[in-house]
Amino acid sequence: MDLNQITIPTINLKISVEFYKTLGLELIVLAEPRYARFECPNGNSTFSIHTVDELPSGNGVILYFENTDLDKKVAELKQKGVQFEEDPKDQSWLWREALLKDPDGNIIKLYHAGDNRKNPPWRIPSGT
Repeated sequence: MDLNQITIPTINLKISVEFYKTLGLELIVLAEPRYARFECPNGNSTFSIHTVDELPSGNGVILYFENTDLDKKVAELKQKGVQFEEDPKDQSWLWREALLKDPDGNIIKLYHAGDNRKNPPWRIPSGT
């Protein structure tokens, strides 16, 4: 099994499309006014947004996008006017993360974990 895509809601497709293009995702489908789909620059995953009349309440979704040079990526995005809630910092789970929100308030974490993404020191052994 492989994860194909994640779809999140938006109130304003046009604004969200521009935001995610600014982050570096490649727009591959645009079915205005309801749907857009992006390809991640690395790997095989895609990401999509769909228009809703009302955003869900509660904690919502947290999106993680990995970048090998996180600090450089954050600096580039800040130059483009992207606002961050938290600058990159090392976390106790061995990832370096920066936090921002998309135009609809969805949480996005740009991070770098390297081998620790799937193989942290506390990983459960296979077959357990």
